[in-house]
Amino acid sequence: MRAIRSLVALLGSLAACAAGPRFTASERAAVLDVLERQRQAWNRGDLAAYMAGYARTPDLVFTSGAKIRRGWDEAFAAYQQRYGADRAGMGQLVFEILQVQPAGGDAAIVLGRWRLSETPQAGSGVFSVIVERRAEGWRIIHDHTSSDPP
Repeated sequence: MRAIRSLVALLGSLAACAAGPRFTASERAAVLDVLERQRQAWNRGDLAAYMAGYARTPDLVFTSGAKIRRGWDEAFAAYQQRYGADRAGMGQLVFEILQVQPAGGDAAIVLGRWRLSETPQAGSGVFSVIVERRAEGWRIIHDHTSSDPP
């Protein structure tokens, strides 16, 4: 009987470890808050605050326009080159969140659509970002953005 209890306890422990940490509703809200803060920063023309949603690391991966950018500095430089000269030219950004998929307790994949208006760079498309819980809070570590055909 003692062996059976030990086996049941062991199996329970293994199952708990396999399940890993849970992704809660408050964590989902925190992930969505990162994107909402980015949207607000963009719409007020604050590129530096927009970039605060990304992990400030050389490991950041950002892909768009058939280009792969590695690192926060490279991503920021690309945004500055395209939008930094004229904050008014950044336009108005809207996100439509289609899915938040947990990837364990400390990460999530967000799938959505974006639309940029009121700027010569207006457009729309889809994005997927991986958001990770880090010491400084939830941050985007991987961003894949594509544009709809003209």
